[in-house]
Amino acid sequence: MTEIKIRNVSKIFGGNWKSALAMTQQGADKGEILAKTGCSVGLDNVSLDIAGGRIFVIMGLSGSGKSTLVRHINRLIEPTSGEILVDGSNVLDLKPKDLRDFRNRRVSMVFQNFGLMPHRTVLQNVVYGQRVRGLTKDDAKPIGMKWIETVGLAGYENKLPHQLSGGMKQRVGLARALAADTDVILMDEAFSALDPLIRADMQDQLLQLEKNLHKTIVFITHDLDEALRIGAQIAILKDGKLVQVGTPSEILNSPANDYVARFVQRRAGAGESQHA
Repeated sequence: MTEIKIRNVSKIFGGNWKSALAMTQQGADKGEILAKTGCSVGLDNVSLDIAGGRIFVIMGLSGSGKSTLVRHINRLIEPTSGEILVDGSNVLDLKPKDLRDFRNRRVSMVFQNFGLMPHRTVLQNVVYGQRVRGLTKDDAKPIGMKWIETVGLAGYENKLPHQLSGGMKQRVGLARALAADTDVILMDEAFSALDPLIRADMQDQLLQLEKNLHKTIVFITHDLDEALRIGAQIAILKDGKLVQVGTPSEILNSPANDYVARFVQRRAGAGESQHA
């Protein structure tokens, strides 16, 4: 089971990043840095330990840095400073060929907007990762069909994305990540576009898959109910800074500050996560 360690990661967007980074190290806030340097702080010295084989949730409001952070794990975004360690190896040290192999074999991603290729069928989308690795169409098909059936889309394998509902498209995205058989699955607001009933069903399915497969899943959301329901651990970000990390029970019962308290106050008396 793959462990991820994020060490002192900062991300500054803008040309005057050196001055902005120095200001973060001096304790300046995001607004002050923007006003003085014209740079936006995406992440400010974030460190996290993500255990293998569980669902780790990163949450926060829009602009908190959660999506920026998850994209550092597979280097879709390069950090300004810090380290990303996957099973002890620094992802930032990977050369282009090794990085492509890392993305093909070690980590997959499920996007909020599905990220499906419109000219490919459901099956072709699902087996894309295996085909990129060189697997033949005939060898890839049973792998794809296994996961299409697992996510409840049997019979739709020859449909194109435009013929599917939003919930079905999201299932295709999940099946594609599972078919790739990577150690790590990154999920960026993967269920936020779905209606409540489909969203709850997808959460159930994700919990069952995690129980059966023991993948390391990093799940991004702005929804506390969702975080509490699926997360073994939850990290809360605000303005690019890490505010609190803990179990669902710790987040609910011992909020680190007023910001976290405001998140949880509307949920007084709510039940524990399914991982509790």
